[in-house]
Amino acid sequence: MSRLTHLDDQGRARMVDVSQKPASVREAVAAGLVRMAPATLALALGGGGKKGDVRAVAEIAGVMAAKRTAELIPLCHPLSLSHVSVEVAEADDSVGLTVTARVTTTGPTGVEMEALTAVSVACLTLYDMLKAADRAMSIEAVRVLRKTGGASGEHRRDDR
Repeated sequence: MSRLTHLDDQGRARMVDVSQKPASVREAVAAGLVRMAPATLALALGGGGKKGDVRAVAEIAGVMAAKRTAELIPLCHPLSLSHVSVEVAEADDSVGLTVTARVTTTGPTGVEMEALTAVSVACLTLYDMLKAADRAMSIEAVRVLRKTGGASGEHRRDDR
């Protein structure tokens, strides 16, 4: 296993120094699932819930969260994001809603954490808005699907 970058030689937590890394275009795509009962899914897709369009609210919450990642994750660098998109859609097998986030920047470090934060907060928002209808929902499979840019190049998730 490679050395963990957020630990110094004495094992203390540290923010990685990226001052000497060249800026490049970097993108990350992350996804997650909110599993729910069929009736709850129908309510969410209908857009007529008491709290409004749950998908639209979750998408906005995800964008806002991506922009605040460095405030939430202690050793993340504050980044100037070029683009954030969050999409909430029905899962292929109709078991709930999928959340997909795509985050882009031009800078010295990647945006995987911003994409994961966007997905996580969007999923939590869906849970919050739908919990009155279904307290048995679960948030599952939050993961990075793809990342590009930087010295390590492209990474695509192999579904393991």
